Amino acid sequence: MGASLAGDALSRGLWSLEARNIRDHGLGRHKAVDDTPFGGGPGMVLRADVLAAAIDAAAPADDPRPRLLMSPRGRPLTQKRVHALVDGPGVIMVCGRFEGVDERVIAGRGLEEVSIGDYILSGGEMAALTILDACVRLIPGVMGAFTSAGEESFENGLLEYPHYTRPRVWEAQEVPEVLMSGDHGRIERWRRQQALAITRARRPDLLPQDD
Repeated sequence: MGASLAGDALSRGLWSLEARNIRDHGLGRHKAVDDTPFGGGPGMVLRADVLAAAIDAAAPADDPRPRLLMSPRGRPLTQKRVHALVDGPGVIMVCGRFEGVDERVIAGRGLEEVSIGDYILSGGEMAALTILDACVRLIPGVMGAFTSAGEESFENGLLEYPHYTRPRVWEAQEVPEVLMSGDHGRIERWRRQQALAITRARRPDLLPQDD
């Protein structure tokens, strides 16, 4: 996050990040943050008291920022949710580890479980970075050509249309003639048709379903 557009925006103060180590609130000589699960089973579980202490140190109870817990059982992240986060007061992101998090701290600290996909990671750090990147790029002043964000996948409910640039012919494949026509109306209609076709083939769940 310290490189490229995000890093430049960070240096200009357009966004900020404060990372906290849960182990700073660990217990005992070894700063333990987890324990074995009640009822048995594999893995270790992050303790409610330790995680709550870390959250409380990061934000008081009246902090208006949403509290997101990176979790494969959470609600899938969407571009609409990203926009809502960008328009809001900021966000607190909790990165789990081990087998899971004590359910009581999820309820007790109002954590909203969020998933970035149907797969499992070793921890929530990469998921948090994904959300950060998705949000930071939408902050005004981060991207040079911000208007291009409105034509990306998911912004209008469709996957994005195909893109082409020079050379006009590459390995016997030509750029579609319509893109060379200069007729912006035709180009817009072609792009819309392509976006619909790609969405229908790859992500039909994004299209309105007939009753």
